[in-house]
Amino acid sequence: MAEIGTDIIKASEWLKTSVIGLPTETVYGLAGNALDPLRVADIFRIKQRPYFDPLIVHVPDIEALEPLIREFPDTLKELASHFWPGPLTLLLPKSKAIPDLVCAGLEQAAFRIPAHPLALKLLRECKFPLAAPSANPFGYISPTTAQHVAAQLGDAIPYILDGGACSVGLESTIVGVEGNSTVIYRLGGLALSEIEMRIGTCEVRVNESSDPRAPGMLKSHYAPKKKMLVGKLDELISANSGTTAVLIVFGSFRNDYPEELQLNLSETENLSEAAANLFSLLRLADEAPQKLILAEFVPARGLGLAINDRLRRASMN
Repeated sequence: MAEIGTDIIKASEWLKTSVIGLPTETVYGLAGNALDPLRVADIFRIKQRPYFDPLIVHVPDIEALEPLIREFPDTLKELASHFWPGPLTLLLPKSKAIPDLVCAGLEQAAFRIPAHPLALKLLRECKFPLAAPSANPFGYISPTTAQHVAAQLGDAIPYILDGGACSVGLESTIVGVEGNSTVIYRLGGLALSEIEMRIGTCEVRVNESSDPRAPGMLKSHYAPKKKMLVGKLDELISANSGTTAVLIVFGSFRNDYPEELQLNLSETENLSEAAANLFSLLRLADEAPQKLILAEFVPARGLGLAINDRLRRASMN
């Protein structure tokens, strides 16, 4: 079973020969040397992740990015100057230093600077970029604590750097450029409205094919193992009246349903709190004895767009 600790030096030593659990502000990652094809292959093997689903490369600062890319479009550079470190991933033309396996053979790779202090310290200590998809078996609920990583992958990795609970709780927003358009490929922890406030209107192109251009975009993703339905709770409860379900609610608890069977994303209807709680509550619902999960969408504004995207994908299992 993996050791859980806060020793940056030990984590750095393990990264020379293995992959480890890494805290970020979004979710915990399964991290390995992004420049070493063997370590990258280990990530895919441990996660059981399809090789056509690209990985995100994490760096400590923009200077560390320079040898890894061929160019940095001005629009994306503007976003980086405002939102890095943070839950923003940029698709950039990669240099030959990045193995093709990292980006599924594509000419662009995904990069970000995480905002978690332990992640940044580790990146500076190990002195190489880290490929780090979410530290969970492929398609399952993303981990937001070190204990989640240990429960899912603890037998396959030697060390989990413990940075506490993730403050954002949603994967990063992925942005790229095609021609004259700025494209959002994945809605995530940085709200679309904040991006558009800086650079103007963006095209939202959320990919659901089996050959995604950006990481984490397969149709069924972030999914619990049991059946999950998302929609209007009144209708879902009525249509499944013969089955006791766990409810995932937003705002007030329902008076017509046992409160012990309700998991609340945010009683105060705070979308940031809901984002931080989402994956933990999906995990609790999946571990409950009930065989069905019913959830409602949150308001489709700000982080609510990304939360609803995750709820919808989680229900496609």
